[in-house]
Amino acid sequence: MERRDQAGLAVFVTHEALVEGATCTLGEDEARHLKVRRIDLGAVIGLRNGEGAVAEGTLVKVARQGAQVEVTSVVHVPPPPAVHLLVPVADRDRLLWLAEKAAELGCTSWRPVLWKRSRSVSPRGEGVTFQAKVRARMQGAMAQSHGAWMPQLFPEATIDRAISAAPDGARLVLDAGGAALAGGTVSLREVPTTIAIGPEGGFEHDELEMLQAAGFTSVSLGRSILRFETAAVVALGVLRAAQD
Repeated sequence: MERRDQAGLAVFVTHEALVEGATCTLGEDEARHLKVRRIDLGAVIGLRNGEGAVAEGTLVKVARQGAQVEVTSVVHVPPPPAVHLLVPVADRDRLLWLAEKAAELGCTSWRPVLWKRSRSVSPRGEGVTFQAKVRARMQGAMAQSHGAWMPQLFPEATIDRAISAAPDGARLVLDAGGAALAGGTVSLREVPTTIAIGPEGGFEHDELEMLQAAGFTSVSLGRSILRFETAAVVALGVLRAAQD
């Protein structure tokens, strides 16, 4: 089925499979958003489940606990080229901002790393409750940007665990002393790609050595010293532009 332009539709997220002709359920938060936006019964809305399904449906029931939608059309969108982020455990608000942008740009996975300099941050974003906030921010960003795929979320990891979990493929670490990421000698189309982003103040020397020993290539975003969340968005945006 040809994908119809959904630019004018409000988009909501369900955790269920989307099947044409079936009814799907939206959760309590999504039902609240429907009421806030004054979307009435019978309205056509967009649906996403974060697993590549792009659907439309008719709103048939809204209650405090959730809503029911009759699915009228579904197409399946292939995932973008895999880009995995190793983000620092860092300031909560700035991590949540980055989570939104990473979802908008379609990152494949999100793994927070407890670098040495992460330990001095307060208040820092970590733990199960914070991960739930990250997930909620990403779901909202995916819906607003009309994306189709949710990043896979992993719990906090040590540097050893993060390195061992990185898939084979291109491995990049953001480092001011590296080669230019854009317009340089680094291939931007190799997949999967893993990008390691350091904490405020940068990597400790031994951490950078561990990454390089594991096959991570140092790449630079230019002369400016960027905050971690800015650097991550720029790097992910450069890769996505090169992959289109």
